[in-house]
Amino acid sequence: MTDPVGIVLVSHSAAMAAGLRELLHELGSGAVPVVLAAGTEDGGLGTSYELILRAVAEADHGAGVVVLPDLGSAVLTAVTALEDHPRADVLLVDAPFVEGAVAAVVTASAGAALAEVATAAQDARGFRKF
Repeated sequence: MTDPVGIVLVSHSAAMAAGLRELLHELGSGAVPVVLAAGTEDGGLGTSYELILRAVAEADHGAGVVVLPDLGSAVLTAVTALEDHPRADVLLVDAPFVEGAVAAVVTASAGAALAEVATAAQDARGFRKF
């Protein structure tokens, strides 16, 4: 099997993103690279353009990268960073943060291609809990 699609979590909170990454690590059996671009470089709440670029580079193992932002300025910062450094194999996905990340990691762990992983994350918007 080739290396799986990488996932970047862009969040205002490093603690929140770390908790989600812990869950994703279990669901993906540790095989899917999940990298955080969460909080500011000095450890505060917020988002960082530089952390996003570094996270994309770290998550990229050759199959592409799905970038999932939580909300607000995380979306705006991710859009700016990815527009400034465009790559066909890096997709910013409009998906619910937790459910989208879970769907993306499960799909990536099965060896799916970048487009399929992105679609799985987007489709998570329609998941019903009950």
